[in-house]
Order: sequence, then C-alpha cells, then structure tokens
Amino acid sequence: MINHKIRIGIVGAGGNTKAKHIPGFRALENVDILGVCNRSRASSETVAREFDIPRIYDDWQQLVADPDIDAVMIGTWPYMHALVTLAALDASKHVLCEARMAMDAREAHAMLAASRAKSKLVAQVVPSPFSLGVDRTIQRLLAEGFLGRLLAIDVRDNGGFIDLETPLSWRQEIRYSGMNIMMLGIWYEALMRWVGEAASVIAMGQTFANPLKAPDNGKLTAVQIPDHLDVVARMACGAQAHFRSTRIAGLSGPSHAVLYGSEGTLRFENGQLYGGRRGDENLSEVAIPASEADRWRVEEEFINAIRGIEPVRLTTFEDGVRYMEFTEAVTRSLQTGQIVHLPLITR
Repeated sequence: MINHKIRIGIVGAGGNTKAKHIPGFRALENVDILGVCNRSRASSETVAREFDIPRIYDDWQQLVADPDIDAVMIGTWPYMHALVTLAALDASKHVLCEARMAMDAREAHAMLAASRAKSKLVAQVVPSPFSLGVDRTIQRLLAEGFLGRLLAIDVRDNGGFIDLETPLSWRQEIRYSGMNIMMLGIWYEALMRWVGEAASVIAMGQTFANPLKAPDNGKLTAVQIPDHLDVVARMACGAQAHFRSTRIAGLSGPSHAVLYGSEGTLRFENGQLYGGRRGDENLSEVAIPASEADRWRVEEEFINAIRGIEPVRLTTFEDGVRYMEFTEAVTRSLQTGQIVHLPLITR
C-alpha cells in the first residue's frame, strides 16, 4: 500500500538528525518515529522527551531487532555506519545512512553488496546538500555547451584561522571518521553530479593542530587527519581538478567551486551560480529556473522509495561507494606520495 504507515528507528540522534531528519520525517503523513538509541541512555531519553519518541533502547542491536520498526535512520559518526547498515539490512529494515557513507571503500562495498542482496529494501545515503539548488542547472549548461570543452576545475573548501586549543573533534580521529577528511567527500559528491568521477589522484596534506587534548580525559592525542589538504585529480571527462580543503586559511573568502572551459566559466559560491563566456567582462549571476531548483527532501525521497513512488536519486549506495573510493585514494596518496588510480576495486 502506498500510504501504509512506516515506523522509523533512529540510531544516533546528533545535531543533523535533530535539525533535519527528525523534523523531516515528522512532516510526512503516516510516518512515525518509533524509537531512538544514542550513545547513552541519558542522551536517548533527552531526545525522546524533546521529540515525543515513545521507545528508548539500551543498545542499537535492540532497536534493529524490534519487529515493529520498518526502517532505520543511522545518524552516528562514520565508524558505526557499516555495522548498523549490515545488521539492519539483515533484519529486513530499510536504511537511511548519514554521510559520509563509511570508514573506507571496503566497508562501502560491503554495504553495497548487502543492499543488492536485499534489493527489495531501500538503501540511501544522506546527500551532499549545499549544491542542490544549482545541480540541474549546471548539468544543463554543460550539456548545452556553455563552457565549450571543460578543461579545469578548482574546488576550495575554506576554513578560518586554525584554533590550536580546541579539544580534539571526532572528525579529526581516524577511529571515528576513517578516511574522510574535512569536507572533501561532500565537495566530491557534488562534483560527481556535475562532471562525473576522477580517474586518478595525487595528494599532499599537513596536520598543524597536533597533538590536541582529548575531550573525555584531557590527554594529548596525536591527530592523523590533515588540517590542510591539496588534491590534484585527473577526471574521467578529461579535465584536471584541484581540490583544496583547509582549516588554516583565515580571511580566504567563502568556499567555492569553479569550472573552467574553452568558451566559458561557471562559479558556484554561497548557494549562487555565476557564469560568463568568452567576450564577457565579468561573471554574472545565472538565473535558476524553478523547475531545476532542488531542495532538501531526503526524508521524503526515502519514504517515497519505500512506498514505490520514486527511486532513490540522492544519494544511492553506488554513488556512496564512488566517493568513498575517491577519499580512500586520497588517503593512500597521502601515505605513499604516489598517484592512485580509480576505481580502486572493479565494480
């Protein structure tokens, strides 16, 4: 039945889950958030009270095993994503997994294989959100030849001045984040929508805030994830791409992505798209037709896919594997100083 009730269980109700996913599910008809399990019972109780969620579980396995739950939303840090996904699919639950998909490409491939083995279940990764409003327009302009031949791509993920005193974040710990570095995967996922995948990468990075105090015990802890990263990629489409992701670039301006072609340039910055062609003096804002402007509708798309109304478009497990292969290739290049070719594993 298209309108049958769907009951959601949440494993890991952090900031994004509370700000986006819980309100998104609650806004949908015949969707109930039945239960929640956080890292501690106390934090689970806090979320349950705030959002009137009826069931609390002492561990995530209990939630996954609950026969009353139809789908599992995984809002944990990446170190739990594969573990919970595989268990949920094995228990015949649909899965919506927070980005980044996994710790590394091996885990991502295992998740994809499990989802294909349970092909009647919906498996979706929360998409890179910030370019949703312009993705389709960029795709159309490229198809129409606005740029001519695409030659080069420049992606800058700019942070502010580095803080050498802030305690260690889970995003800086490999045991929690795996091979995900800053916002690299988020930007690469957006770029994949526009121009496709990378064929090879070479990377160099450095960690400046090292060591940092662990938040739980105050002990100085080695940081293994870079604060500053440069990646040069040869894209399968023939363009050369430069990704810079940094947390040391004070006063560097907003993050942005620029596509340079033989006849034109497109620049995405602060949610706006700007373009110009040979002979123009400056870039001008590109109007986004209402028919091309996507919005955040992750929860709606997930539920609609379960009900058979529409397929998952943003983001499939297949696409999640592709960006996890890219981030692992970057990590391998950092470790070896060598060019790493993609795909890492034959798909």
